[in-house]
Amino acid sequence: MSKSPQLPDCVYSEEPILIKPCNPTPNHSIYLSNLDDYDFLRFSVKYIFLFKKSVPIDSLKASLSRVLVDYYPLAGRLKISPENNEKFEVDCNGEGAVFAEASMDLTADEFTQIFDEPNKTWWKLLCKIHTPTFLDIPPLVIQVTNLKCGAIILCIGVHHFLSDGTGTSQFLHAWAHLTRNQGADLPMTPSHLRHVFKSRNPPQVTFSHPTFTESEPDNSISQKALNLPQYLRSRAPLVTVSLTFTADHILQLKKQCEPLLKCTGFEALASHTWRCWVKALDLPPSATVKLLFSASVRKAFNPELLPQGYYGNGFVLACAEATVKDVSDANLHGSVKMVQNAKSSLTEDYVRSMIDYLEDKTVKTDLCSSFVITQWSKLGLEELDFGEGKPVRMGPLVSSIYCLFLPVIGDRNAVRVLLSMPESTVSNFKNYMTEHGGQDRCTLE
Repeated sequence: MSKSPQLPDCVYSEEPILIKPCNPTPNHSIYLSNLDDYDFLRFSVKYIFLFKKSVPIDSLKASLSRVLVDYYPLAGRLKISPENNEKFEVDCNGEGAVFAEASMDLTADEFTQIFDEPNKTWWKLLCKIHTPTFLDIPPLVIQVTNLKCGAIILCIGVHHFLSDGTGTSQFLHAWAHLTRNQGADLPMTPSHLRHVFKSRNPPQVTFSHPTFTESEPDNSISQKALNLPQYLRSRAPLVTVSLTFTADHILQLKKQCEPLLKCTGFEALASHTWRCWVKALDLPPSATVKLLFSASVRKAFNPELLPQGYYGNGFVLACAEATVKDVSDANLHGSVKMVQNAKSSLTEDYVRSMIDYLEDKTVKTDLCSSFVITQWSKLGLEELDFGEGKPVRMGPLVSSIYCLFLPVIGDRNAVRVLLSMPESTVSNFKNYMTEHGGQDRCTLE
């Protein structure tokens, strides 16, 4: 396999600046719920958008300053809660979002040709913020990179503490709306209060929560408890695998479950990907493996308590689990049923029990025996328009061991599956995944 193409260096005409809200904003602290503030979310989510036509920088800056009046926590900073040194909150101090402008000796067509091949040089597309700790990193960092053909790459980093994918999409569309329509009102009023997800006092843990673990598993993969990160590192290098499933391909997967079981496209593709991943890794048959997948819980709560404009974290990781043998031997119908059972468990009572469970700060997301799927394909990010057209490409800044379901520009019903695997397992994984016609592409990361 050939080495991934390297991006040229960015050229900065000036240092990054801070964009502050253009009008005064509330100066207070915002509580972060246990769905915002736990170990799995302590990072920034970074998005790339490629637009064929540039948008005036002054317009982007002005509209960003305006939208931060309404989304003012994104102009604040994280801080440790004075009431609990194990929790964070948002200091809404109006310091501002980081905004950088750069240029790169690259064309849009050249970038498009390598778009499915994330590599470490893509970090050049987002300016580095040198801070003593994670807490000091601004919640919102933006870079506009001008290409020599007149196109731009927009790269955005958002603290996951403040927003999930649905909320980030809401914010970005609000920013784009104000860029296209100067002086307009926002299409949706953001809701900042997060107390609907506040834990109860005393906590009431009434369900088991297999998404999490309270202890570290044995380091040996021969034990029932796996250590998958260690296993994957021992089989480096990792390879980025990108596969596209059209609506027809997903329909073929769904038909494998009929007439006994009706399922969604996500349920079919997630189950299929999990099975193929488990089979390709050749893990000990008796080991337990989990599928963790992001699932919105917004509809599980009273809409009067959780208004439409809520942009904080309103999702949990649902969990399906079985032994390696059971996952490998199951037909698609069987694994889809596991996924559906995991989704159906996410009632309001279950979610409140999970929130209370997370009051125990020794609890960690079980990443040692889990395959994690995050869905971006239904967030509407591919529809983002600042006035010069929708993006021709969008995706993550980097790939990781997590699996992303991404939108496919020009085909709203297609899904691009992106993940990293040990090079030695890729051939088998591709064969299992493409039995039903998935289009594949893989490169060394």
